[in-house]
Amino acid sequence: MAVREIWLVRHGESVANVAAARAEAAGDDVIDAGYRDADVPLSPLGEEQSRALGRELADRGVDDVAVALWTSPYRRAQDTIAIALAAGDLPEPPKRVDERLRDRELGVLDLLTRQGVRNRYPDEERRRAWLGKYYHRPAGGESWADVMLRLRSLMVDVDRIEGTDRLVVAAHDAVVMLAIAVCLDLDEPTLMDFAGTHTVANASLTRLRRDGLGEAWSLEEFSAIGHLDDSEVTEHSGRKDDVHVS
Repeated sequence: MAVREIWLVRHGESVANVAAARAEAAGDDVIDAGYRDADVPLSPLGEEQSRALGRELADRGVDDVAVALWTSPYRRAQDTIAIALAAGDLPEPPKRVDERLRDRELGVLDLLTRQGVRNRYPDEERRRAWLGKYYHRPAGGESWADVMLRLRSLMVDVDRIEGTDRLVVAAHDAVVMLAIAVCLDLDEPTLMDFAGTHTVANASLTRLRRDGLGEAWSLEEFSAIGHLDDSEVTEHSGRKDDVHVS
């Protein structure tokens, strides 16, 4: 039996998401996150979102088939799924922490707002405007194409899983978006059109499905947040390069 479904979970709101929104609103150059990216914890709202997600996973019968769990090594993703499993009274499936599921690395642009990028790295701003987000790789960081490359490697390992029908992945907005691109074989124009009108919300659920090994993947559900109250819904990108540049 091969994996036929991938359930992609974005982490709940993090304290860095909150800090980024605050810095943007204040017109600051630098985001005072207080943690390195790998160690950023959830905000109190992010914890509540994670509990709501767990109840949704239980209601959907996430474990009514054989399940495996893969997570980003970053704290906010691991905390989200741990809180969710506890809230849904769900047993932890066989778990794998995989560095290929980490968030996109931004190099010299890390912890800078959009204004901060313009003020401190104008050459990078011009390169990004010229190359577009798909190919722009900030110094010391990754492009979207780079992240897709590591996710293509990950998908090879997905095909090697035996005895598991459903894979739950806890990761980040860029990982969710680009996993869709890899599975659906989206080229740059198609992906950018999709990303321009779709946002991966915090604590959302996205589902991909195929009929069997070697069959094409289909997108069954994108960024579902029906389990969240209106006051709990957040769509923080946390990323200053998620603005659209021409």
